[in-house]
Amino acid sequence: MNGLFDISGKTVVMTGATGVLGSCISRYLAQEGAIMVVIGRNCERGEKLEEEIIQAGGTAWFIQCDVLDRPSLEQCRDEIIKRLGRINVLINAAGGNMQGATIPTDKTFFDMSMDDFKKVVDLNLVGTVLPTQVFAEDMAKHKSGAIVNFSSESALRPLTRVVGYTSAKAAVQQFTRYMAVEMATKFGDSIRVNAIAPGFFLTEQNRTLLTDSDGSLTARGKAIIAHTPFGRFGTPDELCGTIHYLISDASRFVSGTVAVVDGAFDSFCL
Repeated sequence: MNGLFDISGKTVVMTGATGVLGSCISRYLAQEGAIMVVIGRNCERGEKLEEEIIQAGGTAWFIQCDVLDRPSLEQCRDEIIKRLGRINVLINAAGGNMQGATIPTDKTFFDMSMDDFKKVVDLNLVGTVLPTQVFAEDMAKHKSGAIVNFSSESALRPLTRVVGYTSAKAAVQQFTRYMAVEMATKFGDSIRVNAIAPGFFLTEQNRTLLTDSDGSLTARGKAIIAHTPFGRFGTPDELCGTIHYLISDASRFVSGTVAVVDGAFDSFCL
């Protein structure tokens, strides 16, 4: 064993950890020896996730925190450093969409709610920038660390209807590239910033867009599967290996990249 993928003992802070994708990734990383600090707004889900990880033999600590609330984030950071010493990894997985920022099939862009558009941009973009500004300060102090932001397939190929989400995730990718340069040039080559762009995975946010109440595919779901060479949606565990790679020494010369996990959707053309 050369230790390239060894993440045991690393303190991993993950926002949005209580969602479908985040909880799966949190469990996996804990199994691999990471000390998981799972952050979310839902106490019931967070405490349940913490308990599940501990019962499986891992180490986890749930902290209720709002990624759009700087004082809350700073308090969270200070508690982590006091208890665990430092922050090795930040995974910015908080995000989501809102109905008002999604264009229904019988409406147009001009019917979109600007209030909901701003909320979606705040959640996905500001909800990535602000935690990075707070938690990565410890990485800058120690001149080492890894950050993984959650982008999306919609940042690569603008999708119909989800205008707010698409705009925000595209901005997350540019922020990732900016921060890769910022951290390397000002704090050394041991701080890396990358992003992961999941394709189509069934989550709480997109389930009603992709499937009907009986579990069958909507017209949109069928179109997506038809354009996915793998012929199916992804499963949450299929993101774990890429995340593991990006936070481990196996990717120590990788920064400013976007790792696409989409069953070849982005490569498909007629």
